[in-house]
Amino acid sequence: MVAPISNMSTLYAAIAVFAILATGVSIPAYAQIIDAITVTTDQDSYEDGDIITVTGQVRDRLSGYPVTLQVIAANGNLVTVEQIDVSEDKTYGVEITAGGALWRSAGTYTIKVLYGTDTRTAETTFEFAGSAPGGPSGKTFKIEGSDDLITYSIRGGKVISITPDIDAKSLIIEIETTSSNGGELTITLPRSVIDSRFGADGMSGEDQDFIVLVDGSELLESPAEVSTSRDRTLTIPFEDGTTQIEIIGTWVIPEFGTIAVIILAVAIISIIAVTSRSRLNILPKY
Repeated sequence: MVAPISNMSTLYAAIAVFAILATGVSIPAYAQIIDAITVTTDQDSYEDGDIITVTGQVRDRLSGYPVTLQVIAANGNLVTVEQIDVSEDKTYGVEITAGGALWRSAGTYTIKVLYGTDTRTAETTFEFAGSAPGGPSGKTFKIEGSDDLITYSIRGGKVISITPDIDAKSLIIEIETTSSNGGELTITLPRSVIDSRFGADGMSGEDQDFIVLVDGSELLESPAEVSTSRDRTLTIPFEDGTTQIEIIGTWVIPEFGTIAVIILAVAIISIIAVTSRSRLNILPKY
């Protein structure tokens, strides 16, 4: 009878060990269950005009329910509300432009998301430098030799300088990017500064598309354009790290120095002509 008892003891011991191992394996499985909803941003801090990319996922997809997203400014004001659909793979995402009248406050901003019920919530934070009055648009730049201003707005970067290239009949725009997602420059060009036309003189005839180079490479598609009798507005996308945008037309206003040289040359010719006439007038007549 000893042997059977020993065999039973071994069996019970094996069952006990298996139960312990099974319990040990199951514990991490419960720990791996994701939250009801998560939310994150692509960066920890942003500047005026940057694009904030918000992404997240849900544990259970609820048919017919969008994710409600709120952005709370550093001063406690509600600045943005979004309704975002959840994809089949239980993820969601949205892009938000940082800037505008409601984004004046600098500091820590909070993103709150809610999905279906009050128990399915999450939040995250990011730092924002604050938006200038009027938002990231409406800036102007004056080209010497013209009374008309170039107006522009830029998202995801800032304009350093704008200078004409007389030989290339172009404007060279130096920029500095501020977002890893790239950005977009919208610029209004007075026809008195630069134009692109089919006429032989480059200043008359029907409009033709500007050629736009981004860091020396031509855009595959012409930028979106809105034209009036006084100006032409282009919207030009660019990638992170871009430093130069060149807009090439058929005519560009000369720089102040060039105009001064032309005026000086005309003045010298006029003086020579007047002097020559004066000398002829004082010659003795026989």
